[in-house]
Amino acid sequence: MSALDRGLLRLREIPISKRLILELHGILMRGVRGQQLTPGEFRRTQNWIGPPGCSLNDATFVPPPPDRLLDGLSDFEKFLHQASSLPPIVRMAMIHYQFEALHPFLDCNGRIGRLLVTLLLCAEGVLPDPLLYLSAYFEQHRDEYYTRLLSVSTHARWTEWLVYFLRGVTEQSMDAVDRASRLIDLRSSLHQRMRSARLSALLLKLIDALFNLPAVTVASAARLLDVTPRAANMSIQKLVQAGVLTEVTGNRRNRVWIADEIRSVSD
Repeated sequence: MSALDRGLLRLREIPISKRLILELHGILMRGVRGQQLTPGEFRRTQNWIGPPGCSLNDATFVPPPPDRLLDGLSDFEKFLHQASSLPPIVRMAMIHYQFEALHPFLDCNGRIGRLLVTLLLCAEGVLPDPLLYLSAYFEQHRDEYYTRLLSVSTHARWTEWLVYFLRGVTEQSMDAVDRASRLIDLRSSLHQRMRSARLSALLLKLIDALFNLPAVTVASAARLLDVTPRAANMSIQKLVQAGVLTEVTGNRRNRVWIADEIRSVSD
């Protein structure tokens, strides 16, 4: 289960909090080598941001020391839940800055910070589903991202940071709408192809599932369609013949098929 999926499930049980943030960090850091990175724990040593190999004295930005970090995180948590007259997206920009300025982990701060934006928008009902992904925008404009964050810390230039963040929300929202429109068109096209070939309704169900996750195995298809593994494999092979699925492992067992058309639009 991805950190985003886990976060969405946990929101049904607990609010976004330090506890949830630690859980998500542990998931994102799963399999990473080196216990010094303390997965699922807030840092207990000083970190800093700067050019590769730079020392603390040469750092571009130095987050709060460990003995002040927990106080900062407590203030951060209070800000998450206090009443505000600010527009939700503006609050998200401020929350993202505050988290990045605290830099509470030795690694994976950026991924957690971006994940929090999506989770908060869902938790507050701004988004019905996690449809907004700012990571692509931040990566595309990486230098400006760091410059705007730093300028808030050094010169309190909130306006420039807010404009940057809101521009990212606008661009990624437009991109999401475009992708959704293309996915709807693709689904309609695939359904028409299946009907023209007079293939079963089970295949339409399997195709619809691929729009949630464009990968399938015999076991997952069998569960979805409530059929035997043999029948599930036959359904998969029909979609292979129709050009919808492609096997990607090259194995004789534990094979995985990908819906390339769907994935190319989704990515």
